[in-house]
Amino acid sequence: MPSTPELLARKCHPTETALPAAEIGSYLSAVPEWQLDGSRIARSYQFKNYYETLAFMNAIAYVIHLEDHHPEIVLTFNRCVIRFDTHSVNGGKGGISENDFICAAKVDAIFQQSFS
Repeated sequence: MPSTPELLARKCHPTETALPAAEIGSYLSAVPEWQLDGSRIARSYQFKNYYETLAFMNAIAYVIHLEDHHPEIVLTFNRCVIRFDTHSVNGGKGGISENDFICAAKVDAIFQQSFS
C-alpha cells in the first residue's frame, strides 16, 4: 500500500493496466477523502466563494497538465467535484490506475496547503 508521501513523489506514466479491485481499497487509504465512484475515484471540495473555487481550479490545472492526466471537473459557486479515471486501461474501456491516485494526492496537497 502506498503512503500519501509516496504518491506525491511519483509521476504519472502511460499505462494500459488497471489496478486490481483488491488494491484499490489500499490506495484509497492514502487519499482518505476520496471515494470509489463506479469506475472512477471522486472527491468534492468546498470553498468560501467563487473566487476561491476558481483559484483552486487554476492551481490544480497546472499540476494536472504537468502529469498529463486529466480529470472530469464540475465547478460551481463554492464547490469543485473532481473525478479521476484512466481511459487507456481495460482495453480503452477505462478504469482506475495508480495515476488516478497520484493526481488525487497532489490535488489534495494543493487544497490542504492553500484552502483548508
